Amino acid sequence: KMGLFFGTTTGKTEEAAEKIKEEFGGDDVVTIHEIGEASPEDFNDYQNVIIGCPTWDVGELQSDWAGFYSEELDNVEFKGKKVAYFGTGDQVGYADNFQDAMGILEEKITDKGGTTIGYWSTEGYEHEDSKAVKNGKFVGLAL
Repeated sequence: KMGLFFGTTTGKTEEAAEKIKEEFGGDDVVTIHEIGEASPEDFNDYQNVIIGCPTWDVGELQSDWAGFYSEELDNVEFKGKKVAYFGTGDQVGYADNFQDAMGILEEKITDKGGTTIGYWSTEGYEHEDSKAVKNGKFVGLAL
């Protein structure tokens, strides 16, 4: 079973999370957790984790993720976990920081021992810069 942890303000990231869950086979395969209601212990049940995060404002973490990042993320043990990412954002209006939140989370989780899986091509995107790009690819699915 996989745990999918997401934050959302406008509902778009939640909508994407639900679609991803269904593509994997529904509730039998993926359990969804809204990060604003999650605890570090919730991550313990999974070796495979999906992180969903919108980039908010100008390259910032969405508010629920910002709170979890500053107060709880250090208490999650990611060593041995495979972690996939998806992010929502605006590549036109925020071309200089498109998907930055995904990159911010991936860097911290990797530093805590998580193994990133699911890199995504930057081909076809119209952004200028992104903290979510490593070695020419997004660290996850950029929506």
